[in-house]
Amino acid sequence: MKYNKEIFMGPTKISKDSPVYFIADIAANHDGNLERAKELIWKAAEAGADAAKFQHFAAKTIVSDYGFKDIGTQQSHQKKWKKSVYETYEDAAINTDWNVELKKTCDEAKIDFFTSPYSKELVDSVHEHVLAYKIGSGDITYTDLIEYMSTKGKPVFLATGASDIDDVERAMSAILKHTKDVVLMQCNTNYTGSVENFKYINLNVLNTFKEMYPELVLGLSDHTKGDSSVLGAVALGARVVEKHFTDDNDREGPDHAFSMIPADWRTMVDRSEEMRLAMGSGIKVVEDNEKETVVLQRRCIRTTGELPAGHVITAEDLIELRPAPEGSLPPYMKEELIGKKLAATKSSGDALYEDDFNA
Repeated sequence: MKYNKEIFMGPTKISKDSPVYFIADIAANHDGNLERAKELIWKAAEAGADAAKFQHFAAKTIVSDYGFKDIGTQQSHQKKWKKSVYETYEDAAINTDWNVELKKTCDEAKIDFFTSPYSKELVDSVHEHVLAYKIGSGDITYTDLIEYMSTKGKPVFLATGASDIDDVERAMSAILKHTKDVVLMQCNTNYTGSVENFKYINLNVLNTFKEMYPELVLGLSDHTKGDSSVLGAVALGARVVEKHFTDDNDREGPDHAFSMIPADWRTMVDRSEEMRLAMGSGIKVVEDNEKETVVLQRRCIRTTGELPAGHVITAEDLIELRPAPEGSLPPYMKEELIGKKLAATKSSGDALYEDDFNA
């Protein structure tokens, strides 16, 4: 299967050598209000996000009211919802009439706009407005929809929460039939915000993905508190990060509690760039900012007293001391100097160089 090593979101390039591309998933945190959605776009941009992502769904085409009621009780994070699952999805749904305004606001805020559309009809309704599509983890087995999004000529971001490697390979195959522009994202789909969730994040799956798809752009879609998972993912090579975004964790709604607020988002962005830069190339060299330190902290071979020209060097004539000017002889060459004749007189404490000795 062929795929691109670089993904372009407009003029922005995403690759293993690029800064991390941050996606603020506003999701349902607009609380059904367009003006609030626009305000969150601006706040996400100010906090350092590269994209504002929404979720386009209609309750009737994503959940079965009967099916959830038939389970008998609301489970996991849904236990805290005051309304039924179906009603909660109805309340969280985005009015497609918002699309023009959302895109316009993103353009004004200089932030990319895209979404997770949860039906073919919604894929079509957002197509002219978005730069990419995000496939939510819950649809990783919905290959019909995955393929439909992949035919639209735009990058596809695939989240892999609550799935196994067979699910990942199946979904990737469906995408790569139609496009080479794909970002594969490790994800753990649990929205409870529990500290216990960290032991399930399994960031080393990113190494598995690297073995399966060398050079593919990788990412993390994360629902844990803080930025620990993000920093680990960046260290392992993730160059796309998606986190839920709000301005108040205490607001009522399905996503607010585990979302990141602007101040924490900015810290995450800054620390992630520090982490990316700190990882380096993996090639061990004297770095540019160490070159002066080489002189200051390394030792070189120096004389213990005044030595005339023609003097034959003995061990007692030499001592290893800092600093080590460029070209001076390092301590590991001391034994090689014993028995050599000086070409010119040396003062006590002088550093020794190769041309101080007769050939």
